[in-house]
Amino acid sequence: MNIIIDGFSLNAAQAVATARDTSVRVSLADSSRAALKQSRDFIEANWMHDEAPMMYSFNTGVGLLKDTRIKVESSSLFQTQLIKAHAAGMGEPFSEEVSRATMLLRANAFASNYSAPRVEVVDRLLAFLNAGIHPVMPQKGSVGTSGDLAPLAYLAAAIAGFDEAEVMYRGQRMHAPEAITQAGIGEVKFALEAKDASALINGSTVTLAVALLAAHDARTMLIDACIGLGLSLEAMRAEISAFDERIHRARPHAGQIKTAGIVRRLLHGSTRTTHEARAVQLPEESRRTDIPYSPRIQDVYSLRCAPQVYGPVFDALDYIGTIIGREINSATDNPLIFDKPGGGFEIISGGNFHGQYLAQAMDLLAMAVTDLGSICERRIARLIDPTLSWGLPRNLMSGIRGVNTGYPVVQCSMSALVMENRTLCMPGSVDSIPSKGNSEDHVSNSTWCARKAATVVANTQVIVGVEMLLAAQGVTMSEDALKGFSLAAGTQAAYDEIRRQIPACLDGDRWFHDDIAVAHGFVISGSVRTAVETVVGALDHPAG
Repeated sequence: MNIIIDGFSLNAAQAVATARDTSVRVSLADSSRAALKQSRDFIEANWMHDEAPMMYSFNTGVGLLKDTRIKVESSSLFQTQLIKAHAAGMGEPFSEEVSRATMLLRANAFASNYSAPRVEVVDRLLAFLNAGIHPVMPQKGSVGTSGDLAPLAYLAAAIAGFDEAEVMYRGQRMHAPEAITQAGIGEVKFALEAKDASALINGSTVTLAVALLAAHDARTMLIDACIGLGLSLEAMRAEISAFDERIHRARPHAGQIKTAGIVRRLLHGSTRTTHEARAVQLPEESRRTDIPYSPRIQDVYSLRCAPQVYGPVFDALDYIGTIIGREINSATDNPLIFDKPGGGFEIISGGNFHGQYLAQAMDLLAMAVTDLGSICERRIARLIDPTLSWGLPRNLMSGIRGVNTGYPVVQCSMSALVMENRTLCMPGSVDSIPSKGNSEDHVSNSTWCARKAATVVANTQVIVGVEMLLAAQGVTMSEDALKGFSLAAGTQAAYDEIRRQIPACLDGDRWFHDDIAVAHGFVISGSVRTAVETVVGALDHPAG
């Protein structure tokens, strides 16, 4: 795949593909190259002298040093010192895919020609990206205002070839000069001139990179959660009248309507979710035998109310996607440069670096996905309890009773993830500690909001995969009692793919760690989702 960036038309799918596929090649649009050269030529001709107007971070210090002029002779030194002063991060580094996304998004922001670095800076970023050189950026240290200064300083240091900077290159962690030499992408030491360093470090781009990937993963996982729900409904012979289109049209939220529609497509043709199947008594089902069977009428909330719980997640992700789509093609540093009526350019200071849009969107993502994981875990808990699953074997256990335990600790581990998520979904966007001598007196905390949202998504991917695993186990263990009753085409495709990867547990306990890892892989790889959509078509279509 080849992507051309111009600062205005990059989309989330292209950005995710670039982050996760090192074969993608990115280049700068000719129109952007010409515009960057035009603005920089004006800067060189008109502002590179000591009588030029004072322009923040271009020929002034930063923060409370904004009124201190930087002389032209010190411009290059100022860029170098600016990076060193801001390289104050700590903790484990961001992943290589976050590093890749950050370089792409920063280059795209520059391509719009609002930031005024030299075009050579954009070329250097794209050279690193295309060569697979990924700056090592510590995760902790940014408050998401004046952008992600600390982590971006490490990126800038790598781009400039600082001896101290580290990168990942071909699976090895090494100092930036060594990787630049091995990759053969140009001079090891890359001089930074006026505005170059401040443009590189000033912007909420690391937040955006993390948010972009987390939101993408949440969206695909939500379809997997619908599939897991469908399998659980089959395993527990649910009453599916609650998914009747008329009910959801009566409360016309787009996400709720979409969820119910997906479930109807998944379960179309199922005979396990019928009154006749529910009339069959499973061995461990508690039911009086001296009175006729009566229909359930309606199921518990984790089954019946799934559209009302999943729906808000769909709607939240639509909103979050809008925010991320706009941020991808936004200029988020300070100051910005604009065409001046009558010719020339002017620089204006503002606050586009402030990450509050992303901070609140990521808090919303964390809350929505936490609740998604919570309802999935409640169905996992039902699947192992015969009094709640309408007679499935206790703990979905096989082998000698007592000697073998079954899946209760697997359920317990999922509840641990839910509890962790609940703590992580407490909002970070309302937390602000002034910094830099109170010159930054309200910060967004966006980077932490994105990091914790990404953790919530990663935890929930495991929960969703495990629901598929246990629901399939429930289907298998009730097959003999329900001979003649069949799964729907969609759920059958999911079941077959699960069984292709994980044989049913029918001979007693085994090393469940491995089963959980494979179940997690259902969601990460999209293998079950792909199998289902091959049969029923794409599930994430616009609600109607």
